Amino acid sequence: MVGIGIIFISFIIAICIYPQMPERMASHWNAQGQVDGYISKFWGLFLMPILTLLIFLLLIAIPKIDPLKQNIDKFRKYYDGFVILIVVYMFYVYILTLLWNTGVRFSIIQPLMPAMGILFYYIGILVENAKRNWSIGIRTPWTLSSERVWEKTHKIGGKLFKIAGIIAFIGVFFQKYAAFFILIPVISVTVYTIVYSYFEYQRETKQTI
Repeated sequence: MVGIGIIFISFIIAICIYPQMPERMASHWNAQGQVDGYISKFWGLFLMPILTLLIFLLLIAIPKIDPLKQNIDKFRKYYDGFVILIVVYMFYVYILTLLWNTGVRFSIIQPLMPAMGILFYYIGILVENAKRNWSIGIRTPWTLSSERVWEKTHKIGGKLFKIAGIIAFIGVFFQKYAAFFILIPVISVTVYTIVYSYFEYQRETKQTI
């Protein structure tokens, strides 16, 4: 209900401020916080609410259609929290975009960094508690093939995503290099957990021979 409420509010905001918005709206900023993309007023106002609604519906559907949905039920409270957080995050980005297009000038990177830090940190919590399934978590051929490899990979992956979230927070103080404080930790965690799951699976296979 919280997610639907936030999405509904975003559509109401779009309708109410439509007459006051410019015909071309800034829609994309580069790593330095400079506008490098524009979009028509209609899509500038309604694209984010529509996209948020579609993502919300997809996330709601996943626990119902996953072949291992009974495992998702075991960490459902963390997953539901993630769904709400995603909706809140997208609404926050939407509001920042609207403020910038109404003439409030600021570096959009700076307020985004702590929000991304919170998102990454919570992903760490979700990953730590995720049970084996086909839709949520660090899904590699090796984690999906072994309960033990899944658990070990997700425990360490969860801790690493939390660290990535903290690093994103620190990026607030280094705005010029903010993109590096986001991309490098996330890419590093992704690569490390994939490689880690492979070697853990190989170790398990050798032990059973």
